[in-house]
Amino acid sequence: MSIGSFARKAGLAAGALALSLAASAPSARAFCGFFVSGADASLTNNASQVVLLRKGSHTVLSMSNNYKGPPEDFAMVVPVPVVLKKEQVKTLATDVFRRVDQLSAPRLVEYWEQDPCYVPPPMPPPAPGAMYAPMPTAVPSESSAGRFGVTIEAKFDVGEYQILILSAKESGGLEAWLRLSKYNIPKGASQALAPYIREQMKFFVAKVDIKKVHRDKNGLVVLSPLRFSYDAPELRLPVRLGLLNADGAQDLLVYVLHPSKRFELANYPNVFIPTNIEVANDVRKDFPSFYAELFDETLRRAGGRAVVTEYSWQTTSCDPCPTPPLEASDLYTLGDEDFVGSAPSAPTPPGRPGAAPVSSRGIPYFGSPPSYVLTRLHTRYDKKTLDADLIFREAEPVVGGRANWEGGLGDQGAQVQKGGESNFQGRYIIRHYWEGAVKCKNPRYGVWGGPPGSGYNPGGAGPVEPAQDLANTARGRFKLPAVITSGLPAFGIPAQKRALRPGEAAPR
Repeated sequence: MSIGSFARKAGLAAGALALSLAASAPSARAFCGFFVSGADASLTNNASQVVLLRKGSHTVLSMSNNYKGPPEDFAMVVPVPVVLKKEQVKTLATDVFRRVDQLSAPRLVEYWEQDPCYVPPPMPPPAPGAMYAPMPTAVPSESSAGRFGVTIEAKFDVGEYQILILSAKESGGLEAWLRLSKYNIPKGASQALAPYIREQMKFFVAKVDIKKVHRDKNGLVVLSPLRFSYDAPELRLPVRLGLLNADGAQDLLVYVLHPSKRFELANYPNVFIPTNIEVANDVRKDFPSFYAELFDETLRRAGGRAVVTEYSWQTTSCDPCPTPPLEASDLYTLGDEDFVGSAPSAPTPPGRPGAAPVSSRGIPYFGSPPSYVLTRLHTRYDKKTLDADLIFREAEPVVGGRANWEGGLGDQGAQVQKGGESNFQGRYIIRHYWEGAVKCKNPRYGVWGGPPGSGYNPGGAGPVEPAQDLANTARGRFKLPAVITSGLPAFGIPAQKRALRPGEAAPR
């Protein structure tokens, strides 16, 4: 296929996620992008996900974006620090993003108060020589050009994408060539491209055939994620180029995986989502909407320019677990041999020779998976709130949002500490208080467990529901003071009073 035909067939695009890694030179090298089109219709991006695996100076970056627009072919333009080779670019199945998202998403748990008059039978004495085993723990488990100063450095196919690697001498020439090639690029592209051209960046152009992608339940086109690998001393995520065609507020989720470190932003305020909050039973009907209100209020109180830490935990465990911890197959899909070694037996998706191996649950690529720290960073932004590239740095461990046998430690905030492991999550609790008869003289209230009929299981919780797809979640369905029953002093929300039962002491 000629370059001209490639450009003419390239379809509609919009403001996409800006991604970056610094190159080995001292100056910052960005990795960012926008979508371009050959038509006047508009296609917009409202949510982006990025997974960064970091080890030393080596980084593997995977990105996934959702879009809406007419069913035409479209293409993507992404600045990259070097001329990428075919073997450095992979497509991924979307399921691995779903698992990372689900594992780290804010979660809703339910507890039922156990019969306050129940007296458990005594435990039988152990048989001679018998030993009790400890509780099991989780296993440490992407011709005319020359006249405009544009050079085609490489061309290859990977999975569903047809890829060009371009270089340019000046931004006006690159913009003129793209427009001559029938790309309807967003206004202001030349100005936004200029810093990357000055830094001698290359431009990754990936054509996508819309017939080969699918739509999610909201009608948004879901592109197969792309994975790239680099050696880079810094971690950067520029957003300026991706804001050119932003259609209102956009959600950005960044997941950073590192062998031992949590990550935060170096150049934007960092805040933690309030956690271990007790909420009304109505929240169960639409937990994502409740969480969206809490997240928006957290961001508003930080001036709208902060990045919210929602999760930081080892990948080999979770408590509670909305999905099993990450397996070796997930880490292999998101990383490369520098992270998890080679996996010659790992299968690739049928008919997709350029794709990374299938991330099927249960495929024992390497036996027990290594343990990484998974940090989930979330912001919701527009052209006014994010105006500089995001720069990441290592941070001290954090704890918060954990449970005890009564369902929660009462820690609504995060505690940053030196040493130890990160155990922080956004966790929200519905409590079902005992409403049955109380037939004993000294009832013991406050013993929590699973739902009625599940047996006496203090400490056990009901199903765990994660809050996902927050970019498309309806806002305005809940007022926080009306549904936060335990109160949230940091937000000036008092606790709701509850009638006491016979023999129950008033809460302190």
